[in-house]
Amino acid sequence: MGLFNRRPKLPPAARPPLERDERVLAWAAAGNGEGDGVLVASNLGLWLPGRGHRIGWHDILKAVWSGRELTVTPAERVAERDGYQVVADCPAETYLLFDPGDLPHQVRARVTRSVAYTQAHPVPGGGGRIAARRVPGVDGLTWTVRFDPGTPADDPDVLAET
Repeated sequence: MGLFNRRPKLPPAARPPLERDERVLAWAAAGNGEGDGVLVASNLGLWLPGRGHRIGWHDILKAVWSGRELTVTPAERVAERDGYQVVADCPAETYLLFDPGDLPHQVRARVTRSVAYTQAHPVPGGGGRIAARRVPGVDGLTWTVRFDPGTPADDPDVLAET
């Protein structure tokens, strides 16, 4: 890598409170209409502007790179069931990346790598997507179900099927 191709280091003021074994993989300055900020990808997840916590790669349902904007849809845990969690989409967050560098690639690679299995399944009254995700530092897989809109998630037949 030549001297002129080097990306500047993450400014200390923009560095999130990383855990002991967490390391920065990529970062990009961004704007989302509510002020500027910095997105930081680490080996454990994605730090978004205005949040005091990281979103684990396994907690990102969808990430889309348009070539200028990164849109991230985090998961929200809505119920804990025997052996799995029920999740729902949080509102999507879109960031215009001024100089994206390697950030979009890292986000795509890490989210994709966290997915071990995913498949849509019909259930009484609707459907859902079952996913098994890899969580950094956790042995085995974490199972989730994301029900389609309108699916009666608490219906006894749906619970039995899931």
